[in-house]
Amino acid sequence: MRAIESILLIAQSGWFWGALFAVNLLTFMTYGMDKARARSGAWRTSEANLLLLAMIGGTPAAYAACHYFRHKTAKKSFQNELFLVALVQAIIVGMLLAFAV
Repeated sequence: MRAIESILLIAQSGWFWGALFAVNLLTFMTYGMDKARARSGAWRTSEANLLLLAMIGGTPAAYAACHYFRHKTAKKSFQNELFLVALVQAIIVGMLLAFAV
């Protein structure tokens, strides 16, 4: 129970939201750069790294970038993995909120 209380205290701090904003900004920019590289045939960011950015909190930006840049939208395996990341994160947030009550 102490761990959950600690997590909730961290989520209330300003630096947490600043870090989350930074991760989402980095995620959006990385997806955009990867799309530009895909068009030019240059070196690409691996799908594992794109998904890692989503896993560490960049899921909203990952979905926004996929839509905005039309990037990775046709690759169903990637979309399924991104959905799984979002689902696990939603379950974790739900559990934290349920225990916080």
